[in-house]
Amino acid sequence: MAEPAAPSPSAHLSPARHYGGFVLGGLCALTTDAAVLSLLTYAGLPPLLARLPAIAVAMVVSWLVNRRVTFDMRTPPRLAEFGRFAAVSWTAQAVNYTVFAAVLLAHPATPPVVALVLASLVAMFVSYFGFKYGVFRHSERAPWAGTPEQR
Repeated sequence: MAEPAAPSPSAHLSPARHYGGFVLGGLCALTTDAAVLSLLTYAGLPPLLARLPAIAVAMVVSWLVNRRVTFDMRTPPRLAEFGRFAAVSWTAQAVNYTVFAAVLLAHPATPPVVALVLASLVAMFVSYFGFKYGVFRHSERAPWAGTPEQR
């Protein structure tokens, strides 16, 4: 007989805290992404090139906020966890970048930050489900999650 699945680390959180944490993580990442994008485009980089380092910096911010606030991980950050987070994030960002580029190519007069916001809304769903089911449900869960047999 299969063992029951361990509850997710965030199972004890109120929905407002959990989803609010995800929104906070997304807003922090979006703000970081927009700031880096703006600085790099102001420095003369084309938006499509400037977006790559902006995404990378925003990803680290998102990981740190989501692991602690959204999923309430109490264990120290681990490289394996960040690797899973990066895989999900880059997948979501591939969606994000594709939408970003499509908006700018279809409507060249669109301000880059507007294209960024539209693309980020689409990628948000990919991120959330990947984080919830692929990153923060693994063995590095907080020590309080589940019974000892489930950890």
